[in-house]
Amino acid sequence: MAAVTRDGVSLEYAHASLKRDKDVVMAAIMNEACALEFADESLKRDKDFVLAVVTQNGGTLLFADESLKSDKDVVMAAVPQDGDALEYADESLKRDKDVALAAVSAE
Repeated sequence: MAAVTRDGVSLEYAHASLKRDKDVVMAAIMNEACALEFADESLKRDKDFVLAVVTQNGGTLLFADESLKSDKDVVMAAVPQDGDALEYADESLKRDKDVALAAVSAE
């Protein structure tokens, strides 16, 4: 835990069991948003976990499971935090008026 709170990207080198631990992964992400890239796939597919993450940093949508990139709830949580997160959303949501307006309002 100390390592990921100092350097979130150190999650890459953590044991697989720690990459599945929500507390460890969240601590890593709070230090470095891109740490979600190194989380276990099960967390990247966990809608509640990803919602919590993208609410803090919309850009982490890049590392979420593809299924969540087409989930309007997840994308609508991400784009107000970071309008550029719209880039990582599914094409169908890029055409959604509500999503586009939320992204533009974030800028």
